[in-house]
Amino acid sequence: MDDIDRKILSLIQKDAALALADIAERVGLSTTPCWRRIQNLEKSGVIRARVALLNAAKVNVGVTVFVRIRTSRHDLEWLDQFARAVEDIPEIVEVYRMSGEIDYVLKVVVPDIASFDAIYKRLIGAVPMMDVSSNFAMEEIKLTTALPLTYA
Repeated sequence: MDDIDRKILSLIQKDAALALADIAERVGLSTTPCWRRIQNLEKSGVIRARVALLNAAKVNVGVTVFVRIRTSRHDLEWLDQFARAVEDIPEIVEVYRMSGEIDYVLKVVVPDIASFDAIYKRLIGAVPMMDVSSNFAMEEIKLTTALPLTYA
């Protein structure tokens, strides 16, 4: 990956709908070589997808909840069951397996506390857990999907 690839990635991370001609002009290439580079970045898996980012409040999921889970089971059967459970709940938008005292952290988006309670009950009914704790986000200070490219 070179500086031109990084510039292309930076541009499309900010606006995936940017026209190819605009990208090419901004990185100093003609459209065909620029298109080839984007295709190579997609084929190599650097570009996973091109998506639209929605305003959570405008689609009525403006409440963000972070859920921390500890489990007493650390086997593949439990993990498979847990993975299926979280996959089936669309309000759970991110799931991370952690090191340290907390085993998993989930990011959940819902319209209100009652909706979160329904998700909570569904989750604890799906798999056995030792401890579940939740925190409601009070304010979003920074949210970005753009990854830093200085290490690429």
